[in-house]
Amino acid sequence: MKTKIAGWLSRLHILRSLKVRIFIMILLVGIIPTAILRYTILQSYMNRAVLVRTTDIQNQCKILANHLITYNFLIDNTSEVINAELGVLSDLYDGRVIIIDQSCRIIKDTYGISEGKTMISEEVMKCLKGEETAHYDEDNNYIEITTPISDSHVNVDDDLYDDMGMENAVIKGAMLTSVSTDYIETNLDLLKARATVMQILAAILLIAIAWILSQLLVKPFERVTTAISEIKDGFQTEQISVPDYVETEHIISAFNNLLGRMKAVDESRQEFVSNVSHELKTPITSMKVLADSLLMQEDVPVELYKEFMVDIADEIDRENKIITDLLSLVKMDKRASDLNIESIQLNEVLERLLKRLRPIAKQRNIDVLFESVREVKLEADETKLALALSNLIENAIKYNVEYGFVKVTCDADHQFALITVEDNGIGIPEDAQEHIFERFYRVDKSHSKEIGGNGLGLAIARNAILMHRGSIQLESEEGKGTKFFVKIPLIYLKRT
Repeated sequence: MKTKIAGWLSRLHILRSLKVRIFIMILLVGIIPTAILRYTILQSYMNRAVLVRTTDIQNQCKILANHLITYNFLIDNTSEVINAELGVLSDLYDGRVIIIDQSCRIIKDTYGISEGKTMISEEVMKCLKGEETAHYDEDNNYIEITTPISDSHVNVDDDLYDDMGMENAVIKGAMLTSVSTDYIETNLDLLKARATVMQILAAILLIAIAWILSQLLVKPFERVTTAISEIKDGFQTEQISVPDYVETEHIISAFNNLLGRMKAVDESRQEFVSNVSHELKTPITSMKVLADSLLMQEDVPVELYKEFMVDIADEIDRENKIITDLLSLVKMDKRASDLNIESIQLNEVLERLLKRLRPIAKQRNIDVLFESVREVKLEADETKLALALSNLIENAIKYNVEYGFVKVTCDADHQFALITVEDNGIGIPEDAQEHIFERFYRVDKSHSKEIGGNGLGLAIARNAILMHRGSIQLESEEGKGTKFFVKIPLIYLKRT
């Protein structure tokens, strides 16, 4: 059983090949029409042959029916002329002719086995009423024709025979003619044999054409695969080009875009590692210098010792802040499924944040204002969202001017919670605004160091907002201030 399943899976895997699919498609496109054409031609030949034979026999029977009346054969069936004609008709078409009078009695049977008997059938009854019938029995390979025998002496070649002859004629009897179609079947078998040979030759030719075309059509995709493999193995780093088809151009364009993003991510990762190393190394270096200075001196005064220890403690706090922010950033990089979603009152969250940050702002004489347009209730992870908003507000305080202001606005529409954080501080240069959310990016590194920034706050804020399916935008003018716009869906929708 396992072997059979493996065999079927192997076959299914083969069918997934584009080359095999193209081969099968071309083969079907060629073979199916030829099979339909073969059937149509053979069927048309059969129908045409039966029609021609039926028409020919009907004409012969009409002529013979007139002769039967002329020689009064229905009364006296000893006429040698009529009997000879009946025999010739029977032998010529390999059939049987039965003459029936008005009383349904058989007066002549070319087979000589039914004379004197009575024949009653639907076709005979219709014929005695003047209706001519013709029926092809495909199963038994014969044509059965009934021809009325009337006393109308209308010429069989005259068009009036069909138009008025039967209407004014007196039906004297019926002629039942059965002829074999074996010779038609023989010719049809011969035609089928030739058609089969032609179809086999056409199939061989189609297989060859399908194989060649499948190879040619798939070749550009094989070049795409080879180029991608070279990039994967590290033999090539440049963008690739396979402009054979529009489809390959689209695939290559998408791949080159992906390759560009991968390079950017790789460069960003390398830069991130470098920045992390630098940021973590700097406080350690400072602590090392301070500690070595103490160790190199003898009888260090207590005041100097305390001063150095305060500096070491500050560097430890700085190191701890960097590590904490890095851990927060790592958590923000995880899937959104890690969010602890609950219903929160956004206004209360902002009020608690501002209460904690106002003492920091007061040290620089910065006013912190809060405008609550309406009560906003939403589904979110309070811890992560609070961290994001805290970083935005803290940045607005840190990068502000003395006696400046920070204004936080809380509003909502029918779909989103809207938070605005505005300040009149130093602003962000236009060329730096597109990089402001990158990790460790700082507009003025010397000033950032002075106020304790490490370039991770906005990256953490952005990641937390994106995890909530929200968005963050900014407007800023250097020397005039900055305004951040945050949108968070009121109802959190998980991605399926």
